[in-house]
This record gives sequence, structure tokens and C-alpha cells, in this order.
Amino acid sequence: MIRLDGRKVLITGGSRGIGRATALLFARAGADVAFSYVSNQKAADGVRQEVEKIGRACLAYKAEMSSRADIDRMVGDVLAKWGELDTLVNNAGIWTYLELGRMDDAVYHETIAVNVDGVFHAINAVVPSMREHGRGWIINVTSTAGVRGEALHSHYAASKGALLSLTKSLAVELAPYGIRVNAVAPGWVDTDMCTGVFSEPGYREKVRQTIPLKRIPPPEDIAGPILFLASDLARHVTGEILDVNGGSVLCGG
Repeated sequence: MIRLDGRKVLITGGSRGIGRATALLFARAGADVAFSYVSNQKAADGVRQEVEKIGRACLAYKAEMSSRADIDRMVGDVLAKWGELDTLVNNAGIWTYLELGRMDDAVYHETIAVNVDGVFHAINAVVPSMREHGRGWIINVTSTAGVRGEALHSHYAASKGALLSLTKSLAVELAPYGIRVNAVAPGWVDTDMCTGVFSEPGYREKVRQTIPLKRIPPPEDIAGPILFLASDLARHVTGEILDVNGGSVLCGG
């Protein structure tokens, strides 16, 4: 079992799906967990209670990931309460529809603001503390769409592609300070984000058949690789894009 005793982690988008699974897994590994959520306080309270039941401290923040002010406030409060924030998991993101030639500017700007700007702001907020302590772990949750593209979701694919480049750039920039930066790139995952498309008759099975391992994974299958990248088992890994897609995309990041 990987142990992260004494570690302090912030997970964006931690009230459901991959974020929730990651929060619980980090808590079981011994880390104290802070996380953000957008609006579902009931779900957030549920995660907080589960983390505390495991025996770890937990902080939950209602925050818009497109807002630098919200992010700076959240990180500042975590640091004031805990004194250190050594691990950041940039998980929050949205998946929206956009057809070029009929582009909805509001949808485009919201997707880029949450999926790209929010990640930049979160990293910018935590890096000073990580530098001061001489250590840090940053894991960005991107997507196979960032590698292969995705028709009718080009803005989403572009946002996730940006995180691939950001991960590689910061891995080199922050290495002198003992900060490792990596990414996990999931394919299809059985989360609320996919509920709509999976409700279409036959679509879930169609997706499953495109995956060589013939399964659509639960969020826990993504949380495990995130935990690995935050652990000492990956102490010589930085700038890596870890694909977690059952073999459906093999071209790498």
C-alpha cells in the first residue's frame, strides 16, 4: 500500500467522479485532503464526512475554477490552516459540445476558463509554498482527447492538449525546486460527466467495444495512477503523461 502520511493535498473538483475517488484514496493513504466543488454542497459534505471517517482532516471549498480570486482565496485558507500544501491534483473540468461554424462563444470561453485558466491559476497559487518547502507534487488530469482530438468537442480537446504541454513545460521549470509535475490522461470513465451520452440506447456498449480491455472503468481506476504519481514510487518520474484508457489510444502524450 502506498503511504502518504503527513501529506497535504488539494484536489479540484473533488465532490464527485474522479475527484471524489482520488480524495478517498489519498485519505486512505494517510494524507489530509482539501478539495473544491462548484455547487453540490450535499455531495461535498458527503466526501468530507467520508474522509474524516477514515481519520484524516478535510477542508471543502465552494469555488469557481474559472475565478482566480476564488482559487487564491481557497489556497490561502488551506495554507493558513495547514501551513503547507505539498500536492495539487488539477481534476476539475467540463466537457461541452461545440460545432465549428456554429460556435457558441460563451461555451467556448467557459470551457477554456475552467479547463485551462483554472489549472494555471491553481498551480500559480501553490507553487510559492512548494518552492519554500523544497518539494511538491502536481498532477494534472487531462484526456485522451488532448492527444487524438475529438470531433464536435474541439475546444475541449484543445484545452486538454494545452495541459499536456503545460505539464511538460513545468516539469522542467519546477524540477530545480523539488517539484514534480505529471499528468494522467483518462479515456472514457463511468462518471456523471458521461451520464448523458451513456443514456442513449446502445451507446455505452458501442463505447465499450472500442476499448481493447472491453470495460469502461470506474473513477477508482483513474485515482490509482494519480496516487502513484504523487508517491515516492514515482520519484524519478516528471513530465510524464500517463494514459489510462484500456488501450484505446496508444500514441502517447
